[in-house]
Parts: sequence; structure tokens; C-alpha cells
Amino acid sequence: MHPADLPDCEFRLLNDWQRDFPLTSRPYARLGDALGLAEDAVIARLRDLAARGVVSRVGAVFRPHTLGWSTLAAVAVDEARLESVAAAINAYPEVNHNYEREHRYNLWFVLAAPSRARVDAVLGEIGAVAGGAVLDLPMLEDFHIDLGFDLAGGGRPRAHLDGAGAAASAQRLRAGLEAEDHALAAALDDGLALVPRPYAALAARLGWREEAVIARLERLLALGVLRRFGVVVRHRELGYTANAMVVWDIPDQRVGEVGRRLAGEPAVTLCYRRPRRDPDWRYNLFSMVHGRDRSAVLAEVDRLRAGLSAEFDLADLTCAPLFSRRRFKQCGTRHAPSGGGEHPLERAA
Repeated sequence: MHPADLPDCEFRLLNDWQRDFPLTSRPYARLGDALGLAEDAVIARLRDLAARGVVSRVGAVFRPHTLGWSTLAAVAVDEARLESVAAAINAYPEVNHNYEREHRYNLWFVLAAPSRARVDAVLGEIGAVAGGAVLDLPMLEDFHIDLGFDLAGGGRPRAHLDGAGAAASAQRLRAGLEAEDHALAAALDDGLALVPRPYAALAARLGWREEAVIARLERLLALGVLRRFGVVVRHRELGYTANAMVVWDIPDQRVGEVGRRLAGEPAVTLCYRRPRRDPDWRYNLFSMVHGRDRSAVLAEVDRLRAGLSAEFDLADLTCAPLFSRRRFKQCGTRHAPSGGGEHPLERAA
């Protein structure tokens, strides 16, 4: 599938509503007004797009480290054991992404938990299963604001963060959250139900009033705990079949300025500083670049490297694109104590 092949109303539904989703009693009716569709037609199209794997969920994308702790991790696994180790990693509800990538460290996963102690415990168990050390690469600085993925290819309006300030801000936000915020995040793990009044359905699960759910979502957006609220799409199912985690070896004293510059590039969808792990891992800046094919991604990486090298006078700038080979798991972060249960998209079908 290619975004250009979508009917105009579906393209706009996917492209325009990845953020600023209506916080009103009947949000799908509001979308229908904008798209020229009836409320039930919007719900039916979202249900179909979810069944085709294009839509992951309709819901929340939270700012990293505001609701708990997370890390990017990797293990080196023999090819003969790769699928069995991947399946064991997938079984942890704390793991939300798990990809095979082109590197000696060939299995990369993201896990999130309420505490750093739980993160460490899961990493220890995974290391025992994998039969080797786990590369633990928590985010140190965040340079990118997630505004969604522009299907038109023109790039979203870009914004970047002051990485060190953003990390401190995340800690302050985490300290100020209330029990109700965590309860709401857990209830949103699988997204909004595809029913005419999804906030009322969410309120019923929580034992709240609909108005209280909407007000708390508005508060979390205003605080910056919620990065965006809307349709969450899957890139691969939309024709962006080549994606590379591009890692950079930047002088430590310059990683902030380079990270902020890289985060402003339309081709870059994530940009984080993570620790080096000498002698096994030399890279300290991580970015994601998506494309329709491998050659397009490599061309973009070459352009980025040349531009950064010239702008920052980094003649020996080193980077490595780690292309994904297989996707073993991709879902939203679990904020509930444990996984399980029906997905609202399935429940509405």
C-alpha cells in the first residue's frame, strides 16, 4: 500500500488526525464533519484500517520517562536461536517494540516499566535467556517532539527540544503526576474504543464521569505529558518498508547542538542521546529514518552525514544505519500492571 493509493478521506483521516484529536463527547462525528463523512462511516473506516494493520490505535503518545522508566536494549543472538529468543522477549508485557536489525547486536527491543528496578529485573532475565550481556541504552536527552508522520512527504512542522532541559522537565512532570493520571494512562494502553462516545466508554471503565476523562486529557496535553493524541499509524503497512535506526558517533561536548540540528530534519522521526558502552558500543546519538526502499534511506543518510559534517566541521563523522530485517513486536507502551484483554478496536468490530 502507498498513501497515494488511499481514498482522499482515508488519507486525510490518517494524515491530519495523528494529533489534535477532538476532545469532545463525539469525536468521530467531529472528524466526520471535517471529512464530509457520517460518524458511523468514520468509525467503519478506522475499523477497516485497523484490521488491515495500517492503524495501530487511536490514542495517546506519552512523553518518555514521565509515567515510568524505559530503555532501548539489544542482544547478540545466533541466527539459529533468534526466533526463539525473540518470542521469549515478546512474552514480557513491558516490551513494546522488538526488531531484528543488521548488526552484531541483532535483536533490538524497547521496554518500559513503572520503576527502574523492574527494568533492570527484566533485562537480567532476558540476558539469561539470550545467553549474553544486554546492551542497556536508556535515553539521556530527547531532541525531537513527536508531531506524527507526514504521509504527504513534505515534513511536519518541526520542533526540537533542549535535551538536558527536557530530561529535567520530564523528571519534574513525573513527580507531579497523580494516581488518576496513571490510571488513565493504563486505561488508554489499547487506545480509544471505536464507538460514538469513546470517552464515555473510557469513563465507565474507570468509574469516572466523561467530563473528568476529557478534562484530565486536556491537562496532560497542556503539561506536555501527552506528546500527541490521535491516530497512530504503522509506517511499514503504508509502504515505508525500509527503516533504519541511524546511530552516530558525535564528540560528547557537541552532541547537544548536533542532536538539535538533526531533530529538525524532515526525514528524521526520532532523535535521542543515549550512552556509549565502551568497548562494545561507540555511538551516542540515535535517529530513525524511514523510506520506501533501502536506496532512498541510504541516500538520505548520506545527505544528512554530509550536511552535519560540513556544518559542524566534523570531518571524520561516523554513522551506521541499522536497517530492520524483521518486526517481531510493535505495540503501544503498557502502563497497566500486566497485559491482556481485548483490544478496543476488536471489541468494536
